[in-house]
Amino acid sequence: MSREYVLEVLGKIMDPDLKKDIVSLNFVEELKIDEQSITVTVYSSNPALHARKRLQEAVEFNLKREFEGIVINCTVQALPAEAKEAHRKFLPEVKNIVAIASGKGGVGKSTVTANLAGGLAKAGYRVGIVDADIYGPSMPTMFDVVNDRPTMIDVEGKPKISPVVAYGIKILSIGFFTDQDNAVVWRGPMAAKALTQMFTDAEWGKLDYLLIDLPPGTGDIHLSLVQTVPLDGAVIVSTPQEVALADARKGINMFKLDTINVPVIGVVENMAWFTPAELPDNKYFIFGRDGAKNLAQGMGVPLLGQIPLVQSVREAGDVGKPAVFQDNTPTSTAFEELVRIFVQEVEVAKAQKSLKKQHV
Repeated sequence: MSREYVLEVLGKIMDPDLKKDIVSLNFVEELKIDEQSITVTVYSSNPALHARKRLQEAVEFNLKREFEGIVINCTVQALPAEAKEAHRKFLPEVKNIVAIASGKGGVGKSTVTANLAGGLAKAGYRVGIVDADIYGPSMPTMFDVVNDRPTMIDVEGKPKISPVVAYGIKILSIGFFTDQDNAVVWRGPMAAKALTQMFTDAEWGKLDYLLIDLPPGTGDIHLSLVQTVPLDGAVIVSTPQEVALADARKGINMFKLDTINVPVIGVVENMAWFTPAELPDNKYFIFGRDGAKNLAQGMGVPLLGQIPLVQSVREAGDVGKPAVFQDNTPTSTAFEELVRIFVQEVEVAKAQKSLKKQHV
């Protein structure tokens, strides 16, 4: 039961995401051997609980099979965010990958994503969207491509998914692969795998921004995303009301965890006030006033914009032409200002991250 032989056994265990064994990846953090037991600590590139549990079971099974009667003590830890970057070579032609998240459903996260993408495209940037809201995909409707389907193309001898294009924006959504009228009933690991394929099996080409419309909450899909995709940042969308702010706070804290460590680009306050079409200068703060603005200030993250609750925004989404494409309207102006600040804050976040690496 030498150390070399134990490592040889562990070398047969593969990290399912990185497709390499845990020994060659230097994921065996600690190994203690005595006459009656083996104690080992290993890293998992996937921080999700189910992934760490599977890796623990694989380690225990292989060691118990090889060393009968020996007590195996295995601990599996999430790989630190800084270490993960060394193992990733992902979408090299995409300059910025940003997740759009919300702690709570119904706050207009997908509407903000669609209009942010549209505003970036209007400004001349190359943009893509991954609709990762597995259980409620809405991008096909918001861009009027419900009946479109991605095509398969050959890239260096490998079949790849070619995204649907609308308004110059490349779009992939689980909605393209499922029946619109039927519910998607998938467990977390299956949903996470479907999400991963929209990155690894797709040909995105050169993009300035790839936006990811996440499902609401903080669950398996979010954890799988951050271990698969090297995010440059995350945007949190919230309404001003307290029940939404409580969940938005959780979302910000999730991205700040050591095992995730994704910069929060900023907060978007959606439905900040209601303005009726017949009274364009009036503001009615029906969900509260400046709630998300105050949250951003309190948590030390930028406020990217305050978007009014206007009927035309909903109508534009329903007909498949985001409101940002309605030129010279208060709504399009609000989204264009959001785009300007977003681009600026993404660059600030990347500069800060680069500076932090140099100090390390």
